[in-house]
Amino acid sequence: MSILTLSYEPLHVFWQEDRLIPKDLPDLDGVNHLDLSLDEQRLGDSLQVFADLLFVVDEKGSILDCRFGDSAAYSEACEQVHSKGLNDILSTEARDRLRQYLSEQRQPTKPASFEFPLMLGGRELWFDARLVGASNSQLILSARDITKYKQTEYRLKRQLQRISALRSIDFAIASGLDLNLLLSILLDRVIETLRVDAADVLLLDPKLNELTYAAGKGFRTNILQHTRLRPGQGHAGKVALERRIVTISDLTKGNTDFERLPLFPSEKFIVYFGVPLIAKGRVLGVLEIFHRSPLHADEDWMDFLNIIAGQTAIAIDSAMMFKELQKANFELSLAYNATIDAWSRALDLRGKETEGHTRRVTDLTTRFATLLGVKDSDLLHIRRGATLHDIGKVAIPDEILFKPAPLNQDEWQIMRQHPKYAVDLLSPIKYLEKATEIPHWHHEKWDGSGYPDHLGGEEIPFSARLFALVDVYEALTSDRPYRKAWAKQDAIHYIENQAGKHFDPRLVPEFLNLVNANGF
Repeated sequence: MSILTLSYEPLHVFWQEDRLIPKDLPDLDGVNHLDLSLDEQRLGDSLQVFADLLFVVDEKGSILDCRFGDSAAYSEACEQVHSKGLNDILSTEARDRLRQYLSEQRQPTKPASFEFPLMLGGRELWFDARLVGASNSQLILSARDITKYKQTEYRLKRQLQRISALRSIDFAIASGLDLNLLLSILLDRVIETLRVDAADVLLLDPKLNELTYAAGKGFRTNILQHTRLRPGQGHAGKVALERRIVTISDLTKGNTDFERLPLFPSEKFIVYFGVPLIAKGRVLGVLEIFHRSPLHADEDWMDFLNIIAGQTAIAIDSAMMFKELQKANFELSLAYNATIDAWSRALDLRGKETEGHTRRVTDLTTRFATLLGVKDSDLLHIRRGATLHDIGKVAIPDEILFKPAPLNQDEWQIMRQHPKYAVDLLSPIKYLEKATEIPHWHHEKWDGSGYPDHLGGEEIPFSARLFALVDVYEALTSDRPYRKAWAKQDAIHYIENQAGKHFDPRLVPEFLNLVNANGF
């Protein structure tokens, strides 16, 4: 679209014999044959509705004459429009609409409506136009100035876009995203809604008391990725120290902190904004914004900059808190597991003959559960349960626990109490609540003949059913005080025979496949 500075003379119309007629329309370079007896309905429709702008054009789209409704506002406009075509002043969309109209109607009878912008008097104006056919293959384009409505429309669209951006940030905060992913989303929204070329976030390391680069978008080089600034040092350091926005409207003039960066001129940045990121009274970092052309930051733009900086600070604070919580939970989980392993190790040390049994069944149980598709959260409880499966035996007298011969009936009655002792020991510990299934019920049998509660079939928790296979297999293939280890094939044959009796028949084939495939 050509940028025109247009002027005009007032458009005078009057009614003659119930017709709306242009008054004093001059000859136009020999084109003095404009038929003033145009179909009054077509001309009337055009001029009655739109009164701010009028073009008379030929069938090729060349402008023959123009009139504006306010001559004081657009001086000398018509002189510059003469000899130009509508294609020279219309937007691409408006030209396409005009082309379609002309191709569809060789003898135009119905008005074509479209909107288009014009640069007049140094500012962009929008018009809502109607194009109608006249005699002698001429066309009349009349338009109404709708600039203020377009400006309102732009403001509404901009506000909706900004609300959408803030909502996406809120969603990212609530989702507990990784800090790097969160910063990537935040910077996308900043660039999109503020319509700037590049932005980055520098985070303040409280231990080192330094601003370091965390994320950036829109840069052509990696000039800022090694940034390390103390509060008060450079523009960003000044932002962090003084807790206020720093603005540089022209980076090409005067001395700036970025002159220390050799590649910075290749970025061709002109405008800089540094905004402190403050949450709960703490400076978390600095949001830096760069633009490669002059930027008119009006009050509305600055207000939104402050809002999105505040949201960014909240998002960073939330992500950092979540990361710290994850770290604390991980360390706590390690401490829990270390305590559990210590209990198990103490039990193994108590009986040298069974030393290593707990570690072996725990590893094999974890492999088996993974093979069966157990999700990670449940796998944690299964591993802990396997590690603690015999914890109740700490309450069994040594003369029974380590007897080098089969137990008698009374001794078995005492031995069969160890699942109950395990529950008594573990139930007060909240984080082991789901892990007690294996210590409690791993001696139950599929046919209901096990102990302590004589559960049968799927009444037995899944974790206890899968562990029972591992525990029996490992016990059979290990030396005990009262017998030697069985051969692997004998143990496999026993487990096959106990499918549907001792063991869940659906789990037996899966377990034996695991044993055979991995050489256990």
